[in-house]
Amino acid sequence: MKVEQLFACHHVREEKKVPLATLSFQGSAMYWWIALERDRRLHKDPPIEYWNDLRGALRRHHIPSYYNRELMDKLQRLQQNNMSVEEYRQKMELYMMRASIREEETTTTARFLSGLNLEIRDKVELLPYRDLNDLIQLCIKV
Repeated sequence: MKVEQLFACHHVREEKKVPLATLSFQGSAMYWWIALERDRRLHKDPPIEYWNDLRGALRRHHIPSYYNRELMDKLQRLQQNNMSVEEYRQKMELYMMRASIREEETTTTARFLSGLNLEIRDKVELLPYRDLNDLIQLCIKV
């Protein structure tokens, strides 16, 4: 996220992240934030003080519950088809990043191989490679 890059770039301390992020809210985001703070006070819940908690609240409010399921489905069904190897790799990485998937590299490598076009997969499976990046480079060459 852009805001996380800004926090890192400016070395923002944890206690400053929520006030800085919410300062930029406008329109419906500002109304949502004000209502959320009010509801938390009414229910005697502690205020949101940490960036991860605010990010989670934003996701719960703005991202539909089915989003992750659809994203996982797209990832599971991802095939190279008419994409270049690089486009296929980027799309797979994007889906994995959006779904917050962290898995063993061997699992990601198997996922990558399973979606490759057969003519590329058949050739690279016979060649030695050390890791996913090595495999991608072989696929590009093939």
